[in-house]
Amino acid sequence: MGGRSLCRPTNDTDFQEERKNGTARRPSLPSQMKTYRKELWFEAKQRRQFFRITPQIHECVRESGVKEGLALVNAMHITASVFINDNESGLHHDIEKWLEKLAPEKPHSQYEHNGAEDNADAHLKRSVMGREVVVAITNGKLDFGPWEEIFYGEFDGNRRKRVLVKIIGE
Repeated sequence: MGGRSLCRPTNDTDFQEERKNGTARRPSLPSQMKTYRKELWFEAKQRRQFFRITPQIHECVRESGVKEGLALVNAMHITASVFINDNESGLHHDIEKWLEKLAPEKPHSQYEHNGAEDNADAHLKRSVMGREVVVAITNGKLDFGPWEEIFYGEFDGNRRKRVLVKIIGE
């Protein structure tokens, strides 16, 4: 950027004029900016399992002290997902059935990825469900719409896996 402001006018002549009269400004980070990082660990007892993690994320926001900002919540494994939806068991069952139709676990031989591993379907399910969510924090609370909850979806379980929570704000 050559030392120029990130918020400069669209043409260089205007920028030079603002520099001369002292009105050109450099963007700055808020003086009260905070960052927070925490790993949450989960152990799925089944190959596919959904965990409601909203309470843990609320606790992270409280611990962070951030009143206005953003919370990033992402799966740290390529066969898992973090997503937002309703906390309704019938819906979770429907999601699992739908994902199994899109990328059935068996026969394992249908996937070129499967060789030493048998988890190609889990990789595909993660691709559909996504890696992370970002939620606004307003007045120290997660700023959800009605019925929204955060979930960790495991598609290749039976071992420990983690979710990263990163919070930034004031």
